[in-house]
Amino acid sequence: MLCADLVDLHWKDQSGKSRRVVANLEDISASGACVQLDKPLALGAKVRLTHPKGELTGVIRYCVFREIGYFLGVEFDADCRWSMNDYRPQHLLDPRRMVRERTEASKVASSQIN
Repeated sequence: MLCADLVDLHWKDQSGKSRRVVANLEDISASGACVQLDKPLALGAKVRLTHPKGELTGVIRYCVFREIGYFLGVEFDADCRWSMNDYRPQHLLDPRRMVRERTEASKVASSQIN
């Protein structure tokens, strides 16, 4: 699911000190999420992504710089799954729904022409 929301990302730095930053949540699924930060985090770093109704825990699997910041892929822990029932980001878009709606609109338009 594509989304836009602000979440807190927590981790421990190399010295063991707890860190927290506000991150942009870019997308989310049952097994992971992508967040945008101003600074990179190390691959394999354990993180907690906190939201108003709880938290999701996982590990950084990728960290890529793209024009406006660092995009980090978080793979959720095996016992941690995101559900829309638990937390619904402010702006949520299901790309599959867009494809279905476009297909249905094309069918309607085609039937009106014939």
